[in-house]
Order: sequence, then C-alpha cells, then structure tokens
Amino acid sequence: MTGVLQRLVRLALGVLGLLSWQMTAAHEMTIAEMELREVARGELLWQWTASGNRPAAQELRPVWPEHCREDDGRVHCDEAGFAGTLTVEGIGQRYSAAIVKVYWIDGERTVVTLTARQPSARLYGSAEDRRGAGEIAATYLFLGVEHILSGFDHLLFVFGLLFLVGFNRRLVATITAFTVAHSLTLALSALDLIALRPAPVEAVIALSIMLVAGEALHRETTLARRWPALVAFLFGLVHGLGFAGALREIGLPDNHITLALVAFNGGVELGQLMVVSIAYLGYRTLARVPAAVGARAPALYAIGSIAAYWSWSRVVALFV
Repeated sequence: MTGVLQRLVRLALGVLGLLSWQMTAAHEMTIAEMELREVARGELLWQWTASGNRPAAQELRPVWPEHCREDDGRVHCDEAGFAGTLTVEGIGQRYSAAIVKVYWIDGERTVVTLTARQPSARLYGSAEDRRGAGEIAATYLFLGVEHILSGFDHLLFVFGLLFLVGFNRRLVATITAFTVAHSLTLALSALDLIALRPAPVEAVIALSIMLVAGEALHRETTLARRWPALVAFLFGLVHGLGFAGALREIGLPDNHITLALVAFNGGVELGQLMVVSIAYLGYRTLARVPAAVGARAPALYAIGSIAAYWSWSRVVALFV
C-alpha cells in the first residue's frame, strides 16, 4: 500500500512539474468573439473578431435562427428580422465561451455570452436584452467556477495557503480574507473604477505563490505564519485584478451588469470552496500515511519552482 502511495505522490509531483511549461499564462480563458452589424432590417454582416491564436471558424459553427440564412459573411432573415434562437456549436472543446455582440441599426447593442452549458441564446430582434435574470446568473456562475478551476496560478496560491495555515480555525479567517480582497478588486476593476495593466498583475500573482510556498517551508515564526489572513488579504487584492481581466474578456451584459458580476464572483467562490473541500478530504484520508506526510516539502518545492518560472517569464515579459 505504501509503495502505491509513493508512486501516486511522485505522479502528482510530475503533473505539477508539467504545469510549469504548459501554463505560463496560467488562468487565461480561451474566448471567441462574434460581431454582427445590422445594415438593414433582417440583414446583418458578421465575423469572428477575437479568437486567440487559431481562427474560431475552424472550431465553432454558428446556427442561425430558423428563418435566417448565411451567405458569404452576411445573414439574411425574413420579415421577422434577426430574432429567434442563436446557437454556437463546438463551445467547450477549445473555446470556453463565445461572446456574441449584435450592433443594431438604431445604434443600440445586445451582448450575450454562450458556454458549453448554455450554447444557445434567444434574440428578440431589438437591442433589449430580455434574457431572464436566472439565465444570466446561471451563465456567469458557471463561468466563475470554470475560471477558478482552470486558473492554475490561483489554485496554487490556495494550495500554498493550505500548506501555510493547515486545516484549523485560522484557515477560515485566511480564506475569508482572500475572498473579501479579491471580491473587492474584482468589482472595482470590472466596473472600471480601477485599472492596471495585465502584465504587472500576472507577475505579482506568480510572485505571491512563490512567497507563500517559501513561507510554508519555514519552521520559524514569520509575519506570514503569524498573520496569514493579512497576507491572504493583501495578495487577494492582486488576484482579484486577475479575475477581473478574465471577466473583462468575457464581457458583462449591458442591462444586468451587477447581477452578472455577483454571479461570476459567486462562481469563483464556489469553485474555491470545492477545491478546499477536496483538499480537506485528501488530507483526512492521507494524514496518517507516512509517504503522504513526507511529500509536504517536495510538493511545496514543486509549487515554488513553478511559481519561480512563472515569475521570471512574466517579469521578462514586462520589458519585451
């Protein structure tokens, strides 16, 4: 049994090592963006305007409302106009979401966000976003969960906090401080009340992981070990700016900004709680296994090494 656990521990550390070169831009979501411009009643020009390094047309296929047809970059609809169900097939494979922006002939705009869970949206032929509050909340809640679970740098920071504090009463205060801090800067940044360039934010996030991993390795009482909630709060402010960068790429619906923001943040918290709960179950299961206990230091060195690589690459990117 011990031999099997040792192999599992080595395998887990190997997976962590692979992240160092696969996840330099660790928590970026892959978002495709479609733009439609109404040039006459029921006549629209459309194109993919943002899709990362690979054309979205190779991965995604729009399915227009049943009374509309597409011909060489133009969508033609009958007298009902551009109304009905719009679907984008292929979301959830390479692309996490697709943002559809419709610019109506009267100058108004409708923005919808499609995901693998909700690949279709109902359009009404006008600029009014009539999606129900429940639909919008569910979409952005899902995007928040997806973001934290795919955000390897945020996850490594949370793991570092778990190693630093342990599963005791102080962990509640530490995680709460991290939550409050990143919720604050996420809201301020998403509402354009504060703005920082992404590159310095990403560099500081990587440095925060390296610092927490290093502090968790120390046995003596340091500031971070004495006041982990303070450290979590200060670095949480920076991580919130990282979350805001992802939300800015996704976009917020014009008529439901507050609801979408709260739902996205709630999804981030839900995903974070899921990770902490799974880590606690693993801790309770392996706490008395010598091989697992001995893996603490190697795991922290692996986390610190990944963060050091990210720090170096992101600091260099500031000057390139």
